[in-house]
Amino acid sequence: MPDKNKFIQNIIDEMTLKEKIGQMVQYGRIKENTIDKIREGMVGSLLNCHGADYINSIQKVAVEETRLGIPLLFGDDVIHGYRTIFPIPFAESCSWDLELMEKSAKYAAIEARSDGINWIFAPMVDVTRDPRWGRIAEGAGEDHYLGK
Repeated sequence: MPDKNKFIQNIIDEMTLKEKIGQMVQYGRIKENTIDKIREGMVGSLLNCHGADYINSIQKVAVEETRLGIPLLFGDDVIHGYRTIFPIPFAESCSWDLELMEKSAKYAAIEARSDGINWIFAPMVDVTRDPRWGRIAEGAGEDHYLGK
């Protein structure tokens, strides 16, 4: 087993059941007791936290003040940009300019990462024939070729 895998396995072996469950807990926003829950190892990820300094202060708690020092994941919807706003994915898909779509997603990811976000929920690549879901803002429509 490579060193990285051995390291991960050692942490998993050392975790209590409660800590393993805690890694699967996600908070949508910081609440009054969230920092205490992080210190107890009862939070694995947070959504909708913004600002590198703010995120770093929370991450410092997870890494330095918990038993195992497991970093948190910070997630956010970055559907069509972060600070710079691009057309919605469905509108971009109408252009069939795949290079432009890739560039806008790349810039959005760079901006989000520079703000401390390390997990974004875009681009969405769902391709479906369900009429309730095929043509909405988050997806590129129902064309299987475009969705590749």
